[in-house]
Amino acid sequence: MDVLKQEFQVELFNAYKRAKDEAKYHATIFIQMLTDRGGLETAKFLINSPKVSDGYTALYERERLDLTVEAIVAENSKWHPLFTTEEIDRCHKRLAQYGYTPRLSKSS
Repeated sequence: MDVLKQEFQVELFNAYKRAKDEAKYHATIFIQMLTDRGGLETAKFLINSPKVSDGYTALYERERLDLTVEAIVAENSKWHPLFTTEEIDRCHKRLAQYGYTPRLSKSS
């Protein structure tokens, strides 16, 4: 599980870089959270928050919800063992509320 957590953290850092490069969004709070809390704790905090983050909104406005924590979790079953069923469902519901349909990929 520790290896999976580390791989997940790398995935979130990659999403940060892609948001910066591809969507011109500098997620300063997100990168600080990743550095301070680690990937899994950051993801759980964002997923379990009662409302979407400013970063989520910024990515929605840029039509890049694929770079959100919610999409990363919902779209790749590889990460599902790190989350509860409720957290995964919350990701799907939040994305659906914003008109995004996750594309589930197989564990890689």
